[in-house]
Amino acid sequence: MNASLRLTLRTLTSVALIAAIVVLYFRFLQVNVTTVALTMLLAILGIAAQWGLTESLVASVAAMLAFNYYFLPPIGTFDIADPQNWVALIAFLITAITASQLSIRARRRTAEADARRREVERLYALGQAMLLSGSVRTSARDAVNSIMRTFEIPGAVLFSKVEDEFFRSDQQTLTISDEQLRWTASSEEPLIDHQRQIAIVPVRLGGQVLGSLGFIGCTLSTAALNAVTYLVAIGIERARSLEEGSKTEALRQSETLKAVLLDALAHDLKTPLTSIKGVVSHLLALPRNAAEEELLTIANEEADRMNRLVVEVLEMARIEATKFHPERSPHGVSEIISAAVEAQEESLKERRVTVQVPASLPDADVDFEFIQQVLKQLLDNAVKYSPPGSPLTIAAGVAGEKIVISVADHGKGIPEAEQARIFEKFYRGRASRDETLGTGLGLSIAKGIIEAHGGKIWVTSQPGQGSIFSFALPVSKKELVQ
Repeated sequence: MNASLRLTLRTLTSVALIAAIVVLYFRFLQVNVTTVALTMLLAILGIAAQWGLTESLVASVAAMLAFNYYFLPPIGTFDIADPQNWVALIAFLITAITASQLSIRARRRTAEADARRREVERLYALGQAMLLSGSVRTSARDAVNSIMRTFEIPGAVLFSKVEDEFFRSDQQTLTISDEQLRWTASSEEPLIDHQRQIAIVPVRLGGQVLGSLGFIGCTLSTAALNAVTYLVAIGIERARSLEEGSKTEALRQSETLKAVLLDALAHDLKTPLTSIKGVVSHLLALPRNAAEEELLTIANEEADRMNRLVVEVLEMARIEATKFHPERSPHGVSEIISAAVEAQEESLKERRVTVQVPASLPDADVDFEFIQQVLKQLLDNAVKYSPPGSPLTIAAGVAGEKIVISVADHGKGIPEAEQARIFEKFYRGRASRDETLGTGLGLSIAKGIIEAHGGKIWVTSQPGQGSIFSFALPVSKKELVQ
């Protein structure tokens, strides 16, 4: 049955109801006109509440005419003898129409409240479904299926801008093209076609557009559409955060396990190396021929190199396992530099080393042995990667509440693209990795030591003009108080 036919039948039924009231009071029950008017008003209110304004207006006019014809003197005509009856008739008509409008308005508001309540319930159900989703892809698929099921619409499609992927409920959603979804995500403007009952809205969270969401057979309000997209955005970002958190935790556990394995391996290597070193040193002290001495010397040097490697691995494992805790106390920078230069005396004997340390330089709050180790590493690097006999400069100064110590050489320099990676584990410059022996752990260990002191380390370099390695350390608290 079409809408016009239903309206006609309801209108005729409304008129028939008024006619029934007239017959009841005109033929069977003798009552005053006030009772007749109130009964008709109640009938009109019922018609307005049940059907609508058109039916109630027709019933109001029919009631006014019947009231005039059958109950206001002279009876049986539409004439009115008493002017007061004109007032009563007009008041009746106005009351009937006003009551109809108020009833319709109340009915409409009740329907809107019910619709909002249903939308809130559905949004709550959608929110629960999104919170139970797992990965980003699972959340996107669950969002599409949950929207269809919860809001009872034929289809939905989600475009994820981050993954550049479309999640469609079925082939019916192809009526919304990929281009329309991309355009909505890029323009951040909703695209709503009421005639086709299609809506495409951007999915936003915190000012960032994550994609767009398309609805087929959509009758949701604008507020509900925005709420749906917000819930979807929260669900997807929650899943992405959980994935990233899981990856971070897995990476952390992997790094911890690797550090423990390196620690165990280094300790297992250190024990036999100590025995080998002792045996070689003993044999070198005994009389031997030139060939044996040369072989033993090579073995002794290689044992020393292996021992240094094991020590580096142990230190790197301690740093990565966060078991590195320097014992800090005030120490003079000149003292640290002198100890490091003296320890590297053999490798620096053909170099001119210039030390520039102001006499008024305050003490540094550091672990003496570890900072000395950092300086030794930088001096060793400078010797390895600069021409034999070229000078080196060690300088120190104050910058704010930090003491900055630097080691400058006149080597080949480090390309800008490699400077950001020079402190990574096992990384060695391309130009020198085949020319100079090393593990690529020295600078990484130095970085770990400096950062454990609350400082930072960096390099300034240009190809062909040498390099300056610098690190900043905290000034002794005793100096700051003074």
